[in-house]
Amino acid sequence: MEGRVAEGLRGALGPFGFEVHAFKVGWYNAILQPTFHLPYPDDTLAFVVLSTPSMFDKALKPFVNKERLKIIRDPVDQCVSHHLSRVKEKFPDQKVDVIFDYEILPSRKPKFLAQTAAHVAGAAYYYQRKDVKLDPWGRKKIYGVCIHPKYGGWFAIRGLLVFPDIQVPFMEQSAPVDCVSTEEKRIELLEQFNFHWQNSRYRDIIEVKERYSEEQKAYFATPPAERFRLLGLTQ
Repeated sequence: MEGRVAEGLRGALGPFGFEVHAFKVGWYNAILQPTFHLPYPDDTLAFVVLSTPSMFDKALKPFVNKERLKIIRDPVDQCVSHHLSRVKEKFPDQKVDVIFDYEILPSRKPKFLAQTAAHVAGAAYYYQRKDVKLDPWGRKKIYGVCIHPKYGGWFAIRGLLVFPDIQVPFMEQSAPVDCVSTEEKRIELLEQFNFHWQNSRYRDIIEVKERYSEEQKAYFATPPAERFRLLGLTQ
């Protein structure tokens, strides 16, 4: 069942520059405090959805051209929402719950922890402070970051698709690729991500197969309120 659903999702989302990776809800819940648990049985099938560098040209620009007059909030969020919601039409006999990376609970906590989901699904390795043996940061707060084996840091985690009625007790977990394997590189990655993230050097911590185009970099470097102008939209 899981293979068939995965194939359907890749067919629906792949041409638009998205990647999907399957996981069991229990793998995710097992490593988080109860306040962050997803409210489904452990064997429930879920997928994490990533946008790759080609999403900008394959999904966002055509979406903006077509939906120009209907764009009222962040164009990327709206474009992702459009594509993930359309997935439901592919599975008319299944219940599909879509959870977006920007959604929050009444408690102000995010509805899901994107980087943890990407890690348990084997999509991207979530490098954290605990992955460094000799920690040089003392009392500083250090945030972790996911690195994709093909795109480095040039990707984004956009949402989850949960299939509440599909249970996959025998699904096997695949570990994410540990592509930043030396202590020095991990320190450099966390250092760049936490203190110099604006220059994007952390994204190139490994040799990448594809990165954002100059146009896309300019778009994401622009404050959200001004992005409408870049796309030729008026707000």
